[in-house]
Amino acid sequence: MKTAAVFSIMFLVSMLLPMVAPEDDSTSEQDVYIVYTGGANPANLAVKESLINRVLVRKNLFDMVTTYQHGLAGFAARMSSSEAMFISQQPGVLSVFKDSYLKPLTTRSWDFLGEPAPPFAGFEDIVPASSEVVIGFIDTGIWPESPSFLVGNGSRAPPADWKGICETAKDFNSSACNGKIVGARSYVHGSSARDIDGHGSHVASTAAGMAVKASYHGFAAGTARGGSESSRIAVYKACCCGCKSSAILKAFDDAISDGVRVISASIGSDETDDPIDPLDYLLKDPVMLGAFHAVERGITVVCAAGNRGPLPGTVLNDEPWTITVAAATIDRDFRANVLLGSGTIIKGEGIVFHRLNGSAIHPLTSGEAAKERKATNHAARDCQTGSLSLSRVEGKVVFCETRDKKTALDLQVYEVMNNGGLGIIIENDFLKRVANYYGGFNFAVTVISTKESLKLKDYLKSTKKPIAKILATVQIGNYKPAPEVAFFSSAGPSASSPDITAPGDGGGHSRRVVERRKFHRGQR
Repeated sequence: MKTAAVFSIMFLVSMLLPMVAPEDDSTSEQDVYIVYTGGANPANLAVKESLINRVLVRKNLFDMVTTYQHGLAGFAARMSSSEAMFISQQPGVLSVFKDSYLKPLTTRSWDFLGEPAPPFAGFEDIVPASSEVVIGFIDTGIWPESPSFLVGNGSRAPPADWKGICETAKDFNSSACNGKIVGARSYVHGSSARDIDGHGSHVASTAAGMAVKASYHGFAAGTARGGSESSRIAVYKACCCGCKSSAILKAFDDAISDGVRVISASIGSDETDDPIDPLDYLLKDPVMLGAFHAVERGITVVCAAGNRGPLPGTVLNDEPWTITVAAATIDRDFRANVLLGSGTIIKGEGIVFHRLNGSAIHPLTSGEAAKERKATNHAARDCQTGSLSLSRVEGKVVFCETRDKKTALDLQVYEVMNNGGLGIIIENDFLKRVANYYGGFNFAVTVISTKESLKLKDYLKSTKKPIAKILATVQIGNYKPAPEVAFFSSAGPSASSPDITAPGDGGGHSRRVVERRKFHRGQR
């Protein structure tokens, strides 16, 4: 109440002050800025409306993108930097910040956690008419035809107090909202709530998906199901090639109004290297702001801790009003070992189907030895883009280091593939115990640790004609130790470290690749 009173006084005072416009800089470069005036109480909403009306009427210097009025008060609009600075100095404005992009951060998980699956049942049996829990997912959308979200022949009405809508489009018709999925909105221009990335579908199925038999080409076979099969799903697509801050805030605002009970926001920024001013963070982080106003209204908000481990101090979304979740492993591993010409076995991890012509062993080289003439030794060692020679890579298995931690694995793979390589062995501790699949069925990818790479380097030095074979993947059960925090999961210390851990080592990528390919081929 005290805060509302202060804002009311500030607003009344602002009405008595003339609004001095900045110099006309309409020819200057314009960006989208978010103007935040606080919670959605009458005083703060009045400040928002006053700013919009006075500035728009004044010279129409900016274009409105969206407004916030349910959980928080404010708006997003296209304007110049000087206009943004001018508005930030007006009474009642708590912050003005540029719209930016954030990033959207398995079959045995629930059994491993001690929550055995119930007998297979239909949606009508699992979801009673009294089921009122709606989970809102602020993410990349949903693939409604996935078995995880289908309800058989019937549909169930949404909870009585549900106020959300199902936005339809050419590729997302009204039948997509079938009682399991009760709401769908998209904030991505020209895009429906359909998920063509897979992250949102993966998260939604993990939390609330129906039980389905699943495997990935025979690997990880079992029952894939959500932790709360009886919960309903509301989709807020704020992400597509990144998640705009303005869209994230609008998704939170709508979810609060629609009546969700829980919000999942596996979203965050990777830009955590520079010191962050606490007040700046408090008033300009879209996930933090949206979550604060959701929790203020009794909604539980669950956020991902991030994927920048094991470096300390990298945890995201660690505000005290959210539940911050770190990724943990389960007791299953995928081994893709390497057989050297000396008979030595190098332990590798990944999902490899291609056996490299059966029993044949192929020539082995290192990225440094296969260096393109103009490339640096450093770039070639890491197999960076444009660093390898076609004549030295073609028909061989290539060993690549990762001394530069910013070197992307997929780009290393493509560099070797594009130069005719048969497979790639990547030294990367930061991908430890993550099952990666980038190369397809005709290319082998395995990741080894720095410790294992020492054996491989010794072998390369011991012979003039090194040879190797990447073996097909073997699934290891009852793997120990487990659970443990996944190597890549962001860690404390911070203002507060992650609150809990949950299975999150790998998963999702292979499935969304398959579904995305089907969509682009027109399959349903």
